[in-house]
Amino acid sequence: MTATLILQSGKSGSVRRRHPWIFAGSVATLKGRARSGDTVIVEDEHGVAMGRAAWSPASKIRARVWTFDPTEIIDHAFFKRRVAQAVARRAGWKALRGEQSEPAGERLIHGEADGLPGVIADRYGDTVVLQLTSAGADAWREAIVAGIVQATGCQQIYERSDSEVRKLEGLEPVTGWMAGKGLNEAPTETFPQIDEHGVRFGVDVAGGHKTGFYLDQRDNRLMLRALAQGRRVLNCFCYTGGFSLQALAGGAASVMSIDSSGPALEQAKANLAMNPHLDASRAEWRDADVFQALRDYHKAGEKFDLIVLDPPKFAPSAAHADQAARAYKDINLFGFKLLAAGGLLMTYSCSGGIGIELFQKIVASAASDAGRDARILRRLMASSDHPIGLAAPEGEYLKGLLVEAA
Repeated sequence: MTATLILQSGKSGSVRRRHPWIFAGSVATLKGRARSGDTVIVEDEHGVAMGRAAWSPASKIRARVWTFDPTEIIDHAFFKRRVAQAVARRAGWKALRGEQSEPAGERLIHGEADGLPGVIADRYGDTVVLQLTSAGADAWREAIVAGIVQATGCQQIYERSDSEVRKLEGLEPVTGWMAGKGLNEAPTETFPQIDEHGVRFGVDVAGGHKTGFYLDQRDNRLMLRALAQGRRVLNCFCYTGGFSLQALAGGAASVMSIDSSGPALEQAKANLAMNPHLDASRAEWRDADVFQALRDYHKAGEKFDLIVLDPPKFAPSAAHADQAARAYKDINLFGFKLLAAGGLLMTYSCSGGIGIELFQKIVASAASDAGRDARILRRLMASSDHPIGLAAPEGEYLKGLLVEAA
């Protein structure tokens, strides 16, 4: 029999507004028994059913809502429908992306925004990389895999359920090729190649960051490409060269790329070698700490026409916001100091604990301390295949600014 989660008095408002998270402090009691990942009926304090959710007793987010229709059954068919709907939406968004055909690399499922909390699925050619970060998603893994195979025809699915978030759900990390309905014998190739606007990249789905590549920056990389003509570009935290190669494709005069990961830089160089149409003589790679490298360039009197600051997550939660703000201030301060007159800064934060208003204040403070007048040309966000649910604004983790300095 399905257990019932009863909310505390006065704590049903967020669910009524269709926010999918139910925190532990909002739960009055659980009537009946439920294991981690089991489906429970959600009721307010008056016994009015409000939906069905996945129970997660180890997490501060005690339940994640699958559906706000309390009569909808949560079964294999439910997940196949939700997966199919998410995939179909991407096909309908080609105009937003400015693409004539389906990209080789795209996000197919984006968690809460697609009605599948804890489910992330990225496609790289014929390979799909799946992340299951919640107890409910983990419990329905077979149905989700079957839905992906049915909706995409992709026969290779690699699991990268190794993020720190799983620990908060009481789950162990899981990686490797997944077995499921319709899958062929598991392949051994973990470096599929994708074509992004005419530039080829190899993707390390087994060991790379996130699911192997930063698909969320696809639209912003294309923007950089349009701005790069004749400019001297500095790409900080370059990872495997996504922004760097697009800058070269856009006709940059030179591209200096910095990262502290030797293996990432080697993959970046390999990616460049896949693209003989790009002028490799204009590319330089530096294995260094970005914070120190920026200071070294400033001391040497270097100037750049376009600087990209796309650091890793400095603030995994709001509790780390102060420390993260100092780090963002530091790199942006030196970014402004290194910009030539009329130069462009593309600066980003992927920290959920840093909102867009705070991030803009940090960048403004950095410009002021650097003695630079600057203006925002555009606010930047993740590509359209990473939608944000109106009821769950926490999904807007990536925010950025395109700034011109006088």
